[in-house]
Amino acid sequence: FIAGSLLAAIAVHALFGWTWAAPLWIFAIFCLQFFRDPQRSAETAANDIVCSADGKVIFIGPVHDPYLDRPATKISVFMNVFNVHSNRAPITGRIMQRWYKPGKFFNAALDKAAEQNEQNALWIKTDDEQDVTCVQIAGLVARRILCYVDEGDELVSGQRYGFIRFGSRVDLYLPEGTEVKTVLGDKVTAGIDVLAVLTGPGN
Repeated sequence: FIAGSLLAAIAVHALFGWTWAAPLWIFAIFCLQFFRDPQRSAETAANDIVCSADGKVIFIGPVHDPYLDRPATKISVFMNVFNVHSNRAPITGRIMQRWYKPGKFFNAALDKAAEQNEQNALWIKTDDEQDVTCVQIAGLVARRILCYVDEGDELVSGQRYGFIRFGSRVDLYLPEGTEVKTVLGDKVTAGIDVLAVLTGPGN
């Protein structure tokens, strides 16, 4: 995207001038800001649930985890097209299973997006045997979910594990009793902000 948009803008600018090239330059600048992926690090405790996506918290509440078939606490973060779209591991642990589900491309801020949109889910088991489900969900504009990890891989809290192109969201399904540390409407940063604290065995 970045290389192609820059080359197109340069070529049209050279051949036809600024007027014709202006839309291509605007698109190239948009791609540069969209695909940015800054280095981040934060000091967190072993039981902290770190934010997996930059964006806005749009849902917090008790739900049924459709992947692990259990009651859970769900936290959803919506990413608009101006947010960083690199996704990061919410906690250190092993990936027990990965699911990919093709689907539709409704606005990711809508409730039905969690059920009907294209999504990629990871079941992460922590060292003290607690289960976290992390779900990348495509949005209205997003047309591709990237996931760099698979079953059996070990994740470290805050580690990059995926990317969703052009607007989307990430849902976290956490064990019942998890202590939530965020509120609806919070603007959060992946790999930095703590959304919740696990309170199960060993904590």
